[in-house]
Amino acid sequence: MSRKKKTALRSGGINPDHFNKSQFKFLLILAPICFVMALPLVFIFFNAFKPIDELFAYPPRFYVKNPTWENFSDLFAMASDTDVPAVRYLFNSIVSTAAVVILTVVISVCTGYVLSKKNFRAKKLLFTINTLGMMFASAAVAIPRYFVIVYTGLQDNFFANIIPLLVAPTGVFLIKQNIDQMPDALIEAAVIDGASDYKIISKIVFPLVSPAVATVAITTFQMAWGATEASTLYIDSEALKTFPFYINSLTGSAGGIAGVGMAAAATLILFLPNLIIFIIMQSRVMNTMMHSGIK
Repeated sequence: MSRKKKTALRSGGINPDHFNKSQFKFLLILAPICFVMALPLVFIFFNAFKPIDELFAYPPRFYVKNPTWENFSDLFAMASDTDVPAVRYLFNSIVSTAAVVILTVVISVCTGYVLSKKNFRAKKLLFTINTLGMMFASAAVAIPRYFVIVYTGLQDNFFANIIPLLVAPTGVFLIKQNIDQMPDALIEAAVIDGASDYKIISKIVFPLVSPAVATVAITTFQMAWGATEASTLYIDSEALKTFPFYINSLTGSAGGIAGVGMAAAATLILFLPNLIIFIIMQSRVMNTMMHSGIK
C-alpha cells in the first residue's frame, strides 16, 4: 500500500491517529452518555462538602454553593470519642483487604490454570458450577455462610473478615478465559524443560494474564474494602471490626441532621480508594473485558 493511501486511512479511516471530523458523530453520542454516567460521582464529591442548610435545601441542589469541611471535622471529632481508636478499625480494613486481594488472586490464577490446561474428570462440571456461582448475590447466601462460619469456629475471629470473601467465581472465570488463549505448546515446552506447575504458573501464566489479574485485584479490592457483613454478623469484638462498619455505625449513631453530613463525608472517604485504583488500572480492566470471551 502506498504512503498516500496509508495517510488517507489515518486521516479518515476507521481508527485515525488524530481527531478527524468522521469521529464527531461518535463524540456526539458518547459525550452525553459519559456526562450522565459521571453525575453520581460528581454528586458524591459535592454532597460531602455541603453545609447542613444545603443538604436539606428544597428543591435539592446538585452542586455545592458554599463548600465546607464541617462534615469531615464532625466525623473525626466524633471518632476521637470512641473507646477503640479509629486507627484500629482502619488497620483491620487494610490488613484484611490486602489479604483478601492477594489470596483471591493466587486462588483464581491457580484454579483458572487447572480448569484451562489440565485434563481430569468432572472438569466441565466444576467450571459450570463456578459459572452458576456468579448468578448468586451475597445476600442470597448470607444464611448458609453464617452457619459455615459458626460451625468452623470462625465466629468472633479476625479471619471471618477474610475467608468468606475468598470465594470469587467471577475472578476464576475471567482468568480461566484469558488462560484459554495461551497456546498449549507453550505449556508443553515448559513441561519438557522440566518446569513444575508452580514454575509454570509463576513464570509463564501469571505474567501473561497480568491484565486479568489486575482486574480481579481491583474488583476484589472494591468488594473487600467496603464489606461490613463480617463485622455485622460474625464479629462481636470491636477491636476486630473494620473501618466501613465503624464509619456506618458512627453516622448511624449520630442521627438527626448532623448524621446526614457525616454520612456524606464518610461516603466520600470510602469511595476515594476505589476511584483512585480504578483510574490507575482502567486500561488493564478494559483489556481484560475485551478478551475474556475470546478463545
